[in-house]
Amino acid sequence: MVVVTNLIISIVVIILLQLLGMLVFSWMTPFKDMEELRKGNTAVGLALGGKFMATAIILGVAAYTNTSIWYLMLWFAVGYVCLIAAYWLFELATPGLKVSEHLQQGNNAIGILLCAVFLGTSFAVSSLIV
Repeated sequence: MVVVTNLIISIVVIILLQLLGMLVFSWMTPFKDMEELRKGNTAVGLALGGKFMATAIILGVAAYTNTSIWYLMLWFAVGYVCLIAAYWLFELATPGLKVSEHLQQGNNAIGILLCAVFLGTSFAVSSLIV
């Protein structure tokens, strides 16, 4: 019974952390992600999908490598901060390019590149989780 309870608690915490992560990412953009998706903005969909997958990768590795829910949350926080830093470093590394404006305009190249930045960062960071 304890194993089932721990499993249920872990699943609930993972889902809540994933939702919290996506909420924070949506606050970082000057536009409404869901409105852009309703308009069919593929670039925003790619970037948002990359964010979702990146947080899921970090959560998955943190859950796999830790038996404590507290360590899972700690490692998620560390990984998530790295994802946010990667976004801002990407902005700094491309000074002539306002990423959020290009996403809102539907620039798929930027959406794909940002998706890859998030996924690459999550793979690199998740390899450090112990």
